[in-house]
Amino acid sequence: QVQLVESGGGLVQPGGSLRLSCAASGSIFRINNLGWYRQAPGKERELVAVATSGGFLNYADSVKGRFTISRDNGKNTVFLQMNSLKPEDTAVYYCNYYTPRNNERYWGQGTQVTVSS
Repeated sequence: QVQLVESGGGLVQPGGSLRLSCAASGSIFRINNLGWYRQAPGKERELVAVATSGGFLNYADSVKGRFTISRDNGKNTVFLQMNSLKPEDTAVYYCNYYTPRNNERYWGQGTQVTVSS
């Protein structure tokens, strides 16, 4: 089992910034992906960004150039720096852990990000 604890959501004005954090604990395999997904009301959950343990980074087109994902492998923590936020970024953001070992996937409880004036 892997536990994911998120923090850092909140209310911000358009153009503002937020930083999300997610700490993973438990049975963490050394080869894994840590990433962020989001789900807006009435929409499906979508990938925002992912960082692999090997250093590969991937972003959704809608956030490229505005969001930056990073991870601290020593602390099993992943961060999402979100700049130039737009109202359409409003969603519940979920931390995700995936490892090809047994095809395991875990989710955090979600943190609300609201971009509004």
